[in-house]
Amino acid sequence: MAEVELKPCFLTPRRVQPEYPLFVYLPGMDGTGQLLRSQTAGLEIGFDVRCLAIPRQDLTSWDVLTNNVLDLIHAELENSSQRPVYLCGESFGGCLAMKVATQAPKLFKRLILINPASAFKLRPWLSGFSQLTYLVPECFYDVGALGLLPFLVSLPRICRSVRHELLKTMRSVPSETVNWRLSLLREFDVSDEQLRSLTQTTFLIAGGSDRLLPSVIEVKRIGNIIPNTKTLILPNSGHACLLEQDVNLYEIMQINNFLEIKSPQITHLKVPQQKI
Repeated sequence: MAEVELKPCFLTPRRVQPEYPLFVYLPGMDGTGQLLRSQTAGLEIGFDVRCLAIPRQDLTSWDVLTNNVLDLIHAELENSSQRPVYLCGESFGGCLAMKVATQAPKLFKRLILINPASAFKLRPWLSGFSQLTYLVPECFYDVGALGLLPFLVSLPRICRSVRHELLKTMRSVPSETVNWRLSLLREFDVSDEQLRSLTQTTFLIAGGSDRLLPSVIEVKRIGNIIPNTKTLILPNSGHACLLEQDVNLYEIMQINNFLEIKSPQITHLKVPQQKI
């Protein structure tokens, strides 16, 4: 796994397509960006994909992370300022996406939030427990990552190789960084007024079997605030739903008429879906 040690950067797939809309993915707590691999091929049908990678030792604030992401996006748009930008955030990245989008609401054509970790505050016991994680010795983090796995994913829905990759990625993040990012979630705040400033169509996706966070409740809450939203519940999916074999984000966006781009029609998606 490539390491990012200096400052956040965009990982770029081998296939660079500057003529396509820019798709920016902001990852979960691990911050590596490596776990989007299973979705990249599908997304490249209609997008030029960039995935944020945050340094393993990064202990910066929401404001600094937000400005870093905006700087990276503006750099991508230097030679094609009129290119549409789709911003997608998952879990921790969903919180960051809200920060980024409300900082520059007119920059993005579409916003996608997947199991946003703004739901963290809806479980007070989890927030309280997270404040004690600094007491856990470093040597126990590997065991903790294994124990957390069934809460992050619906294990029968991901293949063994992806399971191992997820575990390896979780263990690659230092305990100090984990504790810092948990503290960011505890203090995360975006006001209702800021969310109402997001007038672009926003796609809210939640795993109906998310055992980590009450994501369904949270996307319903956000959907009642942001003016123009589509909400989709994947009833059998867990928190890290993009790792599941039957979940193809590009197909989901296409089937739900979320795309404003011409692309080959894909009709074989079999993921059970429940709209709100």
